[in-house]
Amino acid sequence: MGRGDNRKTWKKRRLQAQRKLKARLARKRDAGKAAAKKPAPAKKK
Repeated sequence: MGRGDNRKTWKKRRLQAQRKLKARLARKRDAGKAAAKKPAPAKKK
């Protein structure tokens, strides 16, 4: 890899895609957790 080379090798692209996917899944999971926790206090009556 010299100066001005294209650094987007297949490995790098795959790693970046995986990182984005993991971040997306984490956000989805957090949203799911928040949604699951909200209705719980209402049932205490």
